[in-house]
Amino acid sequence: MTRHSDSGIVITRAREHNLKDVCLTIPKGVITVFTGVSGSGKSSVVFDTVAVESQRQLNETFPTFVRNRLPKYEKPEADGIRHLSPAIVVDQRPLGGGSRSTVGTVTDIASLIRLLFSRAGEPSAGMSTAYSFNDPSGACPACQGLGRTVQLDLECFFDRSKSLNDGALLFPLFNVGGVQWTLFTRSGLFDNDKPLRSYTKREWRTLLHGGADGEVKIELATRMGTQNVTYEGIVDRFNRLYLNRDLSTLSKRTRDAVERFTTDAPCPACHGARLNQAALATRINGLGIADHMAMEVTDLIGVLEKIDHPLGTPIAQAAVEGLRRIDDIGLGYLHLGRETGSLSGGEGQRLKIVRNLGSSLTGMTYIFDEPSTGLHPRDVHRVGRLLTQLRDQGNTLLIVEHDRDVIALADHVVDMGPGAGVHGGRVVFEGSVAGLRGSGTLTGRHLGRTLPLKTEVRTPTGHVAVTGASLHNLRDVSVDVPTGVLTAVTGVAGSGKSTLMSEVFTAQHPEAVFVDQGAIGANSRSTPATWLGIMDTVRKLFADANGVPAGLFSFNSTGACPACGGKGSLTADMAFADPVTTVCETCAGSRYSAEALSYRLRGRTVTDVLALTAEEACAFFTGRGERGVRSALGTLVEVGLGYLTLGQPLSTLSGGERQRLKLAGHLGGRGGLYVLDEPTTGLHMADVEILQRLLDRLVDDGNTVIVIEHNLDIVKQADWVIDMGPEGGRHGGQVLFTGTPARLLKHRTSHTARALRQGLDG
Repeated sequence: MTRHSDSGIVITRAREHNLKDVCLTIPKGVITVFTGVSGSGKSSVVFDTVAVESQRQLNETFPTFVRNRLPKYEKPEADGIRHLSPAIVVDQRPLGGGSRSTVGTVTDIASLIRLLFSRAGEPSAGMSTAYSFNDPSGACPACQGLGRTVQLDLECFFDRSKSLNDGALLFPLFNVGGVQWTLFTRSGLFDNDKPLRSYTKREWRTLLHGGADGEVKIELATRMGTQNVTYEGIVDRFNRLYLNRDLSTLSKRTRDAVERFTTDAPCPACHGARLNQAALATRINGLGIADHMAMEVTDLIGVLEKIDHPLGTPIAQAAVEGLRRIDDIGLGYLHLGRETGSLSGGEGQRLKIVRNLGSSLTGMTYIFDEPSTGLHPRDVHRVGRLLTQLRDQGNTLLIVEHDRDVIALADHVVDMGPGAGVHGGRVVFEGSVAGLRGSGTLTGRHLGRTLPLKTEVRTPTGHVAVTGASLHNLRDVSVDVPTGVLTAVTGVAGSGKSTLMSEVFTAQHPEAVFVDQGAIGANSRSTPATWLGIMDTVRKLFADANGVPAGLFSFNSTGACPACGGKGSLTADMAFADPVTTVCETCAGSRYSAEALSYRLRGRTVTDVLALTAEEACAFFTGRGERGVRSALGTLVEVGLGYLTLGQPLSTLSGGERQRLKLAGHLGGRGGLYVLDEPTTGLHMADVEILQRLLDRLVDDGNTVIVIEHNLDIVKQADWVIDMGPEGGRHGGQVLFTGTPARLLKHRTSHTARALRQGLDG
């Protein structure tokens, strides 16, 4: 049965990024999933064309005064985009908000909890703002509502085996002979030759916080002569000089020194609860607001359901509705006090979904960027249920996705390709999921393929251990990780996988190379050539061939086009209208000056070379002294990015392309220890196969590779599996299983084992 409405979103000849005059009609009122390999053009259609134009046109409906305060969007490269509805983009960008933003604040459930305590708590601290750590009436005065304070790390600051004269003060700005050191040694309060470990309690307290018998005056020689100054304890003086002021005003040397000798610790006044004592004293059924904010969502639901109060019960019920949505999407292990900055991209995106589910708006276009990211196969159906709920409320959903289970939800599929980059940018299939399976496209072929379990596994060469891991929800976990093989660390979201490997393991084994999901520090001037570190060599080759300075071949230096400053384009700020970006007429977008473009290397200008794909460049750089360039470019080809041009801005790459680019920088090492955090994020099923070959190559070269992963295709091909669980949050943090994938298949209670069995059944 078709669910298409009469009209759809009509795109005519879209040309954003690699799109090649794409013409497309996207049906309304249904779920349309966009598929295709990484870099095929999915995001260019959905985000850079549909979403941008919808938001741009919506902004035009506001008065100019309001419009000038809204984000500005440039008109996408397309002949026409019609029948748009307002778009809400639910992407994987961090939720933001800084240290004052929590799960409770971004979902607005914290507001309900505050209101609940103001109406039903005893003794009352006042209005709901009196329970807000973001309001002066509720915030802890010691930490201003942050819940933690930066404090001097006494263990780092002192060498207690030494005396003051011998250099017991390790902080470089308090070193022997310095002004600060003189304050303590001339105070007359200490035996300057006595080791600090021999100090009495009184002497130690005086050293840290000053004399208990009143002020002590010290004569201090300065450039201006002798001055009388008041003695301060080390902690008080350090706080006054460095911690009670804006560190950004200090020199980098001083800032770096201060950061090395301080620690971020829970506030001693509120013990991390962020609130003042009046707010913390209020109770409902024996529990304070700090207890509620620290409880996991699943537990908090049960607590709120027991509230029986004429004013409080309706508020508690409203909070429970929001909490159930969080629990239903698989985030029941979170607590409302969790800072949003600590959430993964997938967790943040799911919270955004929850926030939108509370809306009664209809006729909207919701745009999702891989909503399955960070989800164990067990939980993907939870997101699916919420997505279909949004559709059934009368909305249009556009989803960029690689996960088979999410693709199966689609009422309509648009497959982009056939390849990536210059080899993509076209619609290769439109229709139903069943039609896609039989279409013969790369996506279609992989949808119907079931990868078998690995039967012949590598033999470990030894092991490295994690011992006594107790961070977050881990409970004294110790586990051996085999060396010389590929190990997959699995488990449901919140089970402790990332904590165990990316935090504890890497801390206990600092030699490990950690490749996380953090974005590349990319801007419009960063390119694959600069990322790989070959641009200096390329510039030198041009300089040597032409007898001119190498800086002439940098668009960030003397070689930049004087008109656009090396940007290749000019953006006109139209004040109350949308900005307009045009190609620089002087350099025609090349970024270089006419002088730089007058020189050649083997018949090519520097812009000709930057326009080469990695594959083409491998064939170009064959001369003496160019082996390093050729080797670096070869890694791009190996990770499936051979189609990227050397000068393509990294800011235009998709998430999957950036992930593989980071991995390319680590190829070629031997005997190393690698930890990869969900490397399949943003990868098409075909790209996962390329990644698997890369991981195998790393291991075959003598490295130890550990992947934290949900993707079952990677788990099936691992030599060893460490499965965490059994659930998330406080119900997780245990090692459920260690062994080969074949042995894991027989585990009775593991969610990963169950998903593997279902995956092998097709």
